[in-house]
Amino acid sequence: MLDKILIANRGEIAVRVARTCREMGIATVAVYSDADRHALHVRLADEAVFIGPPPARQSYLDIERIVDAARRTGARAIHPGYGFLSENAGFAEACALAGLVFIGPSAAAMRTMGSKTGARAAMRAAGVLVVPGDDGGPSGFPDAATALDAAGRIGFPVLLKASAGGGGKGMRLCTEPARLPRDFDSARREALSAFGDGSIYLEKALSHPRHVEVQVFGDTHGGAVHLFERDCSIQRRHQKVIEETPSPAVDATLAARMGQIAVRAARAVDYAGAGTVEFLLDEGGEFYFLEMNTRLQVEHPITELVTGVDLVRWQILVASGDPLPLSQERIERRGAAIECRIYAEDPEKFLPSPGRIAVYREPAGPGVRMDSGVQLGSEVTPFYDPLLAKLCTWGEDRAFAIARMRRALGETVILGPRTNLPLHIAVLGHAEFGAGRYDTGFLERHRTELTLPKVEGDALDVAFAVAAMRADAAAKDRPGATEGDGPSAWRAAERWRRPG
Repeated sequence: MLDKILIANRGEIAVRVARTCREMGIATVAVYSDADRHALHVRLADEAVFIGPPPARQSYLDIERIVDAARRTGARAIHPGYGFLSENAGFAEACALAGLVFIGPSAAAMRTMGSKTGARAAMRAAGVLVVPGDDGGPSGFPDAATALDAAGRIGFPVLLKASAGGGGKGMRLCTEPARLPRDFDSARREALSAFGDGSIYLEKALSHPRHVEVQVFGDTHGGAVHLFERDCSIQRRHQKVIEETPSPAVDATLAARMGQIAVRAARAVDYAGAGTVEFLLDEGGEFYFLEMNTRLQVEHPITELVTGVDLVRWQILVASGDPLPLSQERIERRGAAIECRIYAEDPEKFLPSPGRIAVYREPAGPGVRMDSGVQLGSEVTPFYDPLLAKLCTWGEDRAFAIARMRRALGETVILGPRTNLPLHIAVLGHAEFGAGRYDTGFLERHRTELTLPKVEGDALDVAFAVAAMRADAAAKDRPGATEGDGPSAWRAAERWRRPG
């Protein structure tokens, strides 16, 4: 068993990995930039190593500095989290050359599945149906004119996508031929900036698709299983916002088919570790391979809530050479779970909102989980992804999970930076979401009715801040009071409670 792990990431995922390591009796090493000197993940680790200035390319993306930090602290393995270097085959190889265990799949599997066009070719060879499109050759389309010819054969609308992409970067929806040259150049520039690879390919844009993914896990002994599906269709600009499991659009028979296909995809590349096979589900119930993420996903907690499996623990066990702890027939799903990604962003303009967190209250109670990388006083900087926390709820069925999430959102207070909490409250209260009738275009179609007026949000923030400070003052003034005692800020501000 590994005895010390360096976590090559930051924020809530670094905190989440550190907690599982502590439960397993494994020492942890955090890395941090100048901007993260006082971050929560640094405080929770057993050791911490400074790796450079705030820009990610000079710190969290610097392979040499991270490998050196592991060497200097005696860490035997590196957990990459998600984002940053988690899907970088060169990083996995650098770890191996340094005698370090990379907690993730092999570099070969990452290279095959990390290239979207390479993954499509591998899946076609394995008999897996892929989204119709044109890969444009080994290096994508050489220019916009060639892509325009292919788009004419496929039929508009089309998606221009970065071969090395992810997270919606390097992706453009093109609805007509006249726009394609501009969209092609824009996608290529963004892909080159984000991934160092400007290769672009085309996919047919499906009408009203749902984005459904399947959690897979493999080991080095030939074992491979799935842990059911998640619906990630509530998206903004191709970025997931709310996820749930089970998918309201997938019955037991379809879930079993998707799981079998996902395991076939994982076996096709001898996959070991945690991964996600992503599908687009059309209105007729047919599903198509979209891509494979060769890492732990942001939304993994909801799978953990319904299966009782600690996926990070499984990652560490598999990286240590152990077989998968459970066979497919022993993996069961119970109830339903929902995740809301809480971002520091302007809820009207959807732009990052940096600042210091002045008031911070997490919800509590049965079936509520908050994976957070911040606390009271944390500084949210403009240098990194503005994800603050992931609020997850579990219920015996979907209606119960939704009701619990609405209650938990109502108890959550984060003041300082603006957040997208009003958006989550609005979505969870929307009749179409409640009925499970949504697709990847839901947020755009309902944008006006889901956006609260700015003045209302500001008034609420002021009210919450005043209520929270009064409640804290009352608690501290009470004789014998201890930290965390006292009246709830929510009770003190009952008439100011956020809608939802």
